[in-house]
Amino acid sequence: MSTTITSPQNPRVKAAVRLRERRHREKQGRILIDGARELLRAIEAGVRLIEVFVCRRLCESDDAWRVLAAISDCGAEVLDVPEPVFAKLAFGDRAEGVLGVAEMPRPTLDAITLTENPLVAVLERIEKPGNLGAVLRSADGAGLSALILADGRTDLYNPNAIRASLGTLFTMPVCSTTGDEALAWLRARNVQIVAARVDGDVPYARIDYRRPTAIVLGNEAEGLSDLWRAPDVTAVHLPMLGAADSLNVSATAAVLFYEALRQRQAG
Repeated sequence: MSTTITSPQNPRVKAAVRLRERRHREKQGRILIDGARELLRAIEAGVRLIEVFVCRRLCESDDAWRVLAAISDCGAEVLDVPEPVFAKLAFGDRAEGVLGVAEMPRPTLDAITLTENPLVAVLERIEKPGNLGAVLRSADGAGLSALILADGRTDLYNPNAIRASLGTLFTMPVCSTTGDEALAWLRARNVQIVAARVDGDVPYARIDYRRPTAIVLGNEAEGLSDLWRAPDVTAVHLPMLGAADSLNVSATAAVLFYEALRQRQAG
């Protein structure tokens, strides 16, 4: 089914624009998915699309046309809009002509099933959705088993997090929970816990990541809370040879994830 909307003041356009804000995502129980690759990955993951805004003049990529072909199979309503309306809906400089509104997934910690030898990321009190998305992208690339957002100050389904992750948010097990619950969950599964801290005692490459491991990273400005100073948590650091005392959380995550992958591939 297709409907044409010509006004930026249309109530459905306004409702979609509000989904940029967390409180409206929670209130509506919906999320905004901007970008063709992101929409394709959401569809492939079984996320329920409700409606897709389409500006056909902007649909130039193969992925955008794949989205249009896939919409009919997932039951979403197509809302055709002109460029001025799409400009109000989209954000950033990557207008690809398709933008979806979907039912908000609500994954839980108990629903995560770990692989035999898992490698898990835990992000505590992360504030910037771009960093969350970048960490997700690295986690996907390095083959992590799951990502847990603990006491998040942004939410998993912030549109900027979805875009920064290139939709990989939808392709790996993720959930939001409290730090206490995340720590208890890891302990119950006998997972080695490695926390990245500026004052960590152990160089990051000296850890054996070949066993079941969780890599814990903290807030961009404050680092990790004291929750992760427990005796069964190993604090590691990255060498910093210049003036700065730490890397951006997404850069730190990439270094640690790929060191774990290097060790695991080397056997």
